[in-house]
Amino acid sequence: MRRLPVTGTGKGTNTKAWHAEIDIVESGSEVRAEARLRGKDGGQLIGEGSARCNPADENVPAIGDELATARALSDLSHQLLSRAAHDIEVHTARPVERLHA
Repeated sequence: MRRLPVTGTGKGTNTKAWHAEIDIVESGSEVRAEARLRGKDGGQLIGEGSARCNPADENVPAIGDELATARALSDLSHQLLSRAAHDIEVHTARPVERLHA
């Protein structure tokens, strides 16, 4: 994984711009979502999620989109927490016991 860059503007102020993009692909009763978080210089993380309609349920594509997207964003969130824990450990030379969301 590559590190997301930080950009600064103004004295004593850092403004960071991370851009999120979500692609959703439907195929029959299955939906896959990919959430990309990009930094200014091309660094990115990718989260993935999927959903499948139970054959006994009515097929409502919007619900599948929501579930797959939520799962992709959750995957992305866990990756960010793992990266933060790693960075803390590198910076402090001590293991991280837990991070609060």
